[in-house]
Amino acid sequence: MARVERYRRPAGVPGSTLLWLVLLWPVLFAAPAEAASDEVLTVLSWGGAYERAQRAALFEPYTASTGRRVEVVQYDGGLDGLRRAVEAGEVPWDVIDMTRSEAMAACEEGLLRPLSPALLAPAPDGTPAEQDFLPGSFGRCAITHTIFATVVAYRRDAFPGKRPTTIADLFDQQQFPGPRALQRTPAVNLEWALLSYRVPREELYGLLSTRRGLNLALERLGELDEIHWWEAGDTPPRLLAEGRVVMASGYNGRFFDAMVNRRVPIEILWDGQVQEHETWTIPRGSPHPEAARDFIRFATTTERLAELARHIPYGPARHSAAVQVTTHPDSGVDMRLHIPTHPLNAERALAKDEAWYARTLGRINDYFGDWLATREGE
Repeated sequence: MARVERYRRPAGVPGSTLLWLVLLWPVLFAAPAEAASDEVLTVLSWGGAYERAQRAALFEPYTASTGRRVEVVQYDGGLDGLRRAVEAGEVPWDVIDMTRSEAMAACEEGLLRPLSPALLAPAPDGTPAEQDFLPGSFGRCAITHTIFATVVAYRRDAFPGKRPTTIADLFDQQQFPGPRALQRTPAVNLEWALLSYRVPREELYGLLSTRRGLNLALERLGELDEIHWWEAGDTPPRLLAEGRVVMASGYNGRFFDAMVNRRVPIEILWDGQVQEHETWTIPRGSPHPEAARDFIRFATTTERLAELARHIPYGPARHSAAVQVTTHPDSGVDMRLHIPTHPLNAERALAKDEAWYARTLGRINDYFGDWLATREGE
């Protein structure tokens, strides 16, 4: 108001016209309301079938709803790149799709922004998000959106008679001969190796905390004659499709895509599946933190999580979403039967102890790396 009182009307401009200009000035010359939607939200995710599912269920609907374009950059895990970006003050990503164990480690290092469950939408019936999400879904810097599993898949035509039924069969080269593909990481491989000795599930991580347990697991892995080590998630389905291996570890969603969308003759072995939480996080130094929080709220609604599970069989982290999962949009396959958390699949599942990995990640990686270097140097 003080600015208007000091303003002198230009000669020849009627008072009534000046009044309308003053009243309409914020409307005529303010930035367009949709200016915020011109921001590009950069999401670091995992590529392949998973990214295609996210585009259909999350990214494209979010752009349609907000006008804000989503740019996806492929993520292959690990904290080195994030650490360097945060230390340099040049973080190019707004949101990162991380496993919970990595999110816990990154949060401990101060690489992520805190996230509150208060930003999440309630269930359609009004149930608060904190009651609707699965236990353990909320970390200091991460919010779980889905549950995926690392499983073993095998070529059906490689074993026309007896087929693998337990995780111990991964290590049985007498009945199930042929090359294997395993992820180039200690995680899951160590657990499966000890399970093959019939170590009880509740004792796995206690035993792996000892040098004896680690040596037992690595000895079992060392008994395999030919291992193709993989790093990118699309590698194991490709190796199986090409017939270069007969059994492979990998993510259940990638194997589902190969079976249903590309008709690769493979079967998933659910015994010993290792379930893990997949989370949304915001890196410290995110260029658009408010837009990142807005996206996480959108992407974790009941409707979006149920839709994501229709495109790729990962279990929604919300109870209200799990009961809404139906069929695959293209094939009509009942997706509930392919989700890791379905009772038939989860009967002998192992929940990855992500807190243990967050505490021991560096030490276990070094130990595994030394063993692998020795094996490959032989």
